[in-house]
Amino acid sequence: MLAGKVAIVTGGGQGIGAAIAQLFAENGMKVVIAEIDEEAGQEREEILRSKGLDAVFVKTDVSDEESVKNMVKKTVEIYGGIDVLVNNAAIMSVKSIFERTLEEWERVIKVNLTGPYICSRYCAEHMIKRNGGVIINIASTRAFQSEPNTEPYSASKGGLIALTHSLAVSLSKYRIRVVSISPGWIETSEWKKRSLRRKPELRSIDHEQHPAGRVGNPLDIAHLCAFLADNEKAGFITGVNFTVDGGMTIKMIYEE
Repeated sequence: MLAGKVAIVTGGGQGIGAAIAQLFAENGMKVVIAEIDEEAGQEREEILRSKGLDAVFVKTDVSDEESVKNMVKKTVEIYGGIDVLVNNAAIMSVKSIFERTLEEWERVIKVNLTGPYICSRYCAEHMIKRNGGVIINIASTRAFQSEPNTEPYSASKGGLIALTHSLAVSLSKYRIRVVSISPGWIETSEWKKRSLRRKPELRSIDHEQHPAGRVGNPLDIAHLCAFLADNEKAGFITGVNFTVDGGMTIKMIYEE
């Protein structure tokens, strides 16, 4: 059962996070959209509330401890506790290793890896008061394979998968389950804030290179999150990573 549960979705204003926030709310959950982009966060809150769903935007920088503490405090003040945390907020850096500054490297690691650690630490305190909870980390198939010039992103997502099984063991005595999801190619164009929203521009070959026959969409990830957040359905699942990529990472590709 998800109805009545309180969920925090970081980066919940756009993309995969927006789909997760929406599906959670449609399942009767009370959702906090923890988002650094005020335009995206406010817009997503308005969209969900216009549908009669229970959601609130709280501006949050997951890489800043005080910002996270404030977000958690507001969540508890508004909804009384925390049951589910989705660590989705992330940034990318595409640049040659010879041109990327150390500050740029550290910024990606701080948002993508330190951020989930901080959020988990402060949310877990309140999950314990509810006799358990669920933490879902949104990693990436880039933890296992890479395009050139994406070192900090790949490293952060690999670290997030390791953080997942470590937290799962550490928090098990508090009945807190921790899992991760590694999305592949997920087309998010239609889930952006209005100022950036556009129709997807996908070719037949984009779909055909996936064994599943299509490129993914944010709801593919959201539906798995809803399943994993449900203790009745997924209560025996913790410490593992789920790859959701239409089969791309298991496909062998030979150039002829």
